Amino acid sequence: MNKLIFILCLIVSSVGQAKTINDSIDIPESVSREMLDDCDACGCAAGNGSSGFESLLNPQFIGIKYFAQHYKAKENLFVKDLTQDQYFNTLQVWGKIPLTEKLSVYASLPFHFHEKRTIQGDININGIGDLNLMGIYRIINSKDNIHQLNGGLGVKVPLGKFDEKGISGVNPSFQLGTGSWDYQAALNYKFQKNKLALLINTDYTVKTENRKHYRFGNQWNYAATGFYQITGTEKTIVSVKMGLQGEVYDTNKQFDEVMLRTAGSALYGKLGFEASYKKFSLGGEVMLPTYSNLAGGDIEAKSRFSVFINFGI
Repeated sequence: MNKLIFILCLIVSSVGQAKTINDSIDIPESVSREMLDDCDACGCAAGNGSSGFESLLNPQFIGIKYFAQHYKAKENLFVKDLTQDQYFNTLQVWGKIPLTEKLSVYASLPFHFHEKRTIQGDININGIGDLNLMGIYRIINSKDNIHQLNGGLGVKVPLGKFDEKGISGVNPSFQLGTGSWDYQAALNYKFQKNKLALLINTDYTVKTENRKHYRFGNQWNYAATGFYQITGTEKTIVSVKMGLQGEVYDTNKQFDEVMLRTAGSALYGKLGFEASYKKFSLGGEVMLPTYSNLAGGDIEAKSRFSVFINFGI
């Protein structure tokens, strides 16, 4: 309950700031945002559950996002049933600042508080996560703004704590950070006409070996999301969205030895909304798995939920 109150306080605080600052921006019609889901999948540190970086609602912003994930896992190797509930929660500060007309810099800093409920009792970890930095370049932008293609290159700085004891569990991704410098490449395509928009995103993360000689598997993410604007004025835009998002994980390694039952994949269906008023923007999304085969079947994806509040700067 204290964690929930803490989250709500931060959100309310952001809303108040947005009302005092965001009162003079001309938001283009029919423009929607695909959230920068940099919170990591299957542990919020060992993977990167990104669905690409974004299409722009405002050219520059700063905000707060809350992201929650639920998984079922085997209690240990000697049981067949998935009885252990694992909850991964992230509160993230993020922002995007343009350097030139085509080049922007994106950054996010997460705070994780995770929990898994075992027969012996609940286990909780919390703390700062890994810092994400990415340069975003606009490759194509048609004169009528119907087509846009963006590319990005990024790095994850290992600020989050990596606990070597944690890799002995069913889910080695129950961590605050990978302990390694990881690198990401991303592409984002947007088609937009009148009240309709389509976003296609893909990114690939290369993960390196950390000081404990452990290396989480590389990860490929992909997503397709459709938007429909249900209302729009000079100051206000409200859109709904739905789509699919997939993630593919390679095997983890330790001392260059493959760790069995650490690879996997999952596919989610998602439904959400995004709304803006002047510089202030709000969005939410629910994701449910249509397919899940994580850690050789030892982990099952259950649900995800996210909400963000942003304002232009």
